[in-house]
Amino acid sequence: MSVALQAVEVLAQEETKFRGLGAVGYGLAAIGPGIGIGIVVGKAIEGTVRQPEMAGQVRTTMFLGIALVEALALLGIVAGFIF
Repeated sequence: MSVALQAVEVLAQEETKFRGLGAVGYGLAAIGPGIGIGIVVGKAIEGTVRQPEMAGQVRTTMFLGIALVEALALLGIVAGFIF
């Protein structure tokens, strides 16, 4: 077992005085992906307005970007459950 994995297990097993701190952490972690999705969609709209003939390709790229940014939100909720 790697050292990093052992450290995560130790942190997960420790008792903490603050209950519900994971929810606060996830709330803070959700701010980043929210801003990121807003930027991705805004730039996609801007690109479509500038070159309407590329709307299909821009839309596809936008959805890929949204999926990658949303993965950060999922990592945030998983980290909240672990810690």
